[in-house]
Amino acid sequence: MFGECHAHIFMDGVDYKKAAQAHCDCPDEKLIRQHLKQYQEKGVSFVRDGGDRYGAGVLARSIAGEYGITYRTPVYAIHKKGHYGQIVGKEFETIKEYADLVRGVRQNRGDFVKIMTSGILDFNDHGTVTGKALERKEVFSMVKIAHEEGFHVMVHVNGPQAVIDAVEAGADSIEHGNYQNEESLSCMAEHKAVWVPTVVTVTNLIGSKRYEDEVLYKIMETQEESLHCGYEKGVLMALGSDAGAYRVLHGQGIVDEYTQFHRILGECPDLDEQLKAGEERIRNLFQRDYPLQEQKAVY
Repeated sequence: MFGECHAHIFMDGVDYKKAAQAHCDCPDEKLIRQHLKQYQEKGVSFVRDGGDRYGAGVLARSIAGEYGITYRTPVYAIHKKGHYGQIVGKEFETIKEYADLVRGVRQNRGDFVKIMTSGILDFNDHGTVTGKALERKEVFSMVKIAHEEGFHVMVHVNGPQAVIDAVEAGADSIEHGNYQNEESLSCMAEHKAVWVPTVVTVTNLIGSKRYEDEVLYKIMETQEESLHCGYEKGVLMALGSDAGAYRVLHGQGIVDEYTQFHRILGECPDLDEQLKAGEERIRNLFQRDYPLQEQKAVY
């Protein structure tokens, strides 16, 4: 089975508020073990987490080996105050505060840095991304600081120009990357950034009655066009489901993502080989070795 290259272990795919509340005082080990067991049952042996505010990913990493899972975490995602990202991490106002948070990732022995540079899809309005993307200059500074601290960088981003800014800044992987165009897809291919589209965050919503299916189908069609174009341009892609998001269950989410990729790109030759190559790049890049003298986690 493929690995899960984008998950949030603290969420459960059913009720975000209830799941987050379970970790509010301290990470809920019982719930985390349930999720790790779900991966084990699906034969998933690699999970890359997208961060949280509670230390759940750090705890998951410490016990994942019991389930035969290699687990990587950024500890928390980092977002600018007033912009999207509060549910999965910590915020900054100044670039100095950002640098302090990156050093905090190191103190907690984080495997990589995750930053948020745009909002999310507006599931009520096809073509719209919530909020305003960060300025290009700021994105460049953020990626540069993380790289200088020895980390590879995972970027939550949507919208063509925001993707271009992140990739040209040196982002190592692009998460979601909705509403792209030929220029942004060509940019990813040229810079060899790995794209993790998380298709099922849309397709699994269809029929839920949470949003209008008509709008969801339009978003899905846009995703399909981008995947075809990205494949043709040689964009390196990897499977990640955003497991923990609504209707995206741990373990099953990556099975669903694989199914959607084959529905969309199944006629493309060597699809599985290409996806394996994307996952292998993520496995190789998104880890960090720490000298024995460095302090233990202080989350």
